Formats: sequence, C-alpha cells, structure tokens
Amino acid sequence: MSFSDTSAAPGATAIAAALQWWREAGVEHSYGDDAASWLTAPEVKSAAAPAAYVPPAPPAPPPRALIGGDPALWPQDLAAFQQWWLSEPTLDSGQSEGRVAPRGIAGAALMVLVDQPEAEDQDQLLSGPLGKLLSAILASIGVAPGQAYFASVLPRHTPHADWDDLASSGLPELIRQHLALAAPQRLICFGRHVSSLLGHDPAKSAAGLTLITHSHGAVSALMAPGLEDLMARPRIKARLWQALLDWQTV
Repeated sequence: MSFSDTSAAPGATAIAAALQWWREAGVEHSYGDDAASWLTAPEVKSAAAPAAYVPPAPPAPPPRALIGGDPALWPQDLAAFQQWWLSEPTLDSGQSEGRVAPRGIAGAALMVLVDQPEAEDQDQLLSGPLGKLLSAILASIGVAPGQAYFASVLPRHTPHADWDDLASSGLPELIRQHLALAAPQRLICFGRHVSSLLGHDPAKSAAGLTLITHSHGAVSALMAPGLEDLMARPRIKARLWQALLDWQTV
C-alpha cells in the first residue's frame, strides 16, 4: 500500500505514518526498561490436566432379606415354632419340600443342636446313621430319648450351604429364639458351623464349654465335634467322652 494512497482507511494511514516517523528518527527496535534473558527459551505454559474421571456411585443394594422374616412376627411358643419351621418361606428360599421339624418338649434336660437334618431324614430328625451314633452317646451319659430335645440349624438337608451368608442373614438370632422357646437345661452343639453361629470360635478358644445367652436367659453349652467327624474319626470320641464327664461335674 502506498503512503500516498488516499483510498486507504484513515486509521491505517495514521499507523503507517507513525511507523515511518520512528524509522526516520533512527528507531528500528523495541526497547524496554526491564532486563530480559534472550538465551532462555520462552516458557511454554502446559495445558491444564483434565480432571480425573470419578465414576458415579453405584446404587445402594436392596436390604438383605432376613431368615425367618421380621423377628417381631416369630412364633412365641414352641409348638407354633415347630409348625412354622416347616412352612415359613424365608427359612429356605421358599422351598419347603424336604424339611424336617425339631422334636421334643420344652424344658428338656438336654437339647441337641446339629447343623442340618441327615440325608435319610423324612418324618423324624436324626433318623439315620448319625442319629444312631447320637443315641449311643446320650445313652452313655444316662439321657433317655424322651429327656432330650432335638433340633437342627437348617430345616432340610443342605450339603453345600453358604454358612457365611447364613450367618449375616439373621440365622444366629433365629437359633437363639429357638433356644429361648425350647428352654433346655443344657445344650450340646455338634459341628463347627453350629458353634460358630453361636459365637464360639474353636480356633481361638480350645474350651468346649460356654454359656449361650438368649432372650429368656442363658444355657450351659458343650461345643462338640460334628457327628460326621465322630463317625469318621473314632479317636476323637475319647475326647468327647472326657468333655462330657467334665461337663456333668460342673
């Protein structure tokens, strides 16, 4: 563009004239009062890192269904509990076929608690080989069948039960309700699953004797090996026999 070009915009003409004036005055560079390092590479500002992705929180899981349903609705007498045991859907994911009721009367001299019915059980709990072994054990300590109350933690034979899930679903509280209604004078628990559900950890305490509390009081309990273990390992019968003798003297 020529400086004499009168068709140029007035602003552009003024700027060009000012630059030409400074050139004629001998000023061809920009000067400043502040020192500058010409050998230092100019600082390149990095782009801000994107914010980390935070996935949305998953929805809260639905409340876990309690075994036996609402405890406030549990039967409050033993006869009603025994019938409820055969029909309450939440005891066994709605399945009622194959259930076996507990047997005996309230206030028995001894209550026997096992983890589950035998595979052979139909109309009576502990009617198979394990029941015969149990009868021999009770006879050896002078307890007649009519003096004992027999119950299981699960209502039917369940070989692959998830005991950890059962423990967190309210099963220990249901067992204690059963104890309160049966009100036995003493209790024998056969098997590690039963003792664990009642708060006794054989790995931390070698003592087989303990006191189990329930809503109506407490009961002296003996934690014994499972009947299956006693059947398969006769050597541990001697230890159980000694524990029974010690228990009778307490």
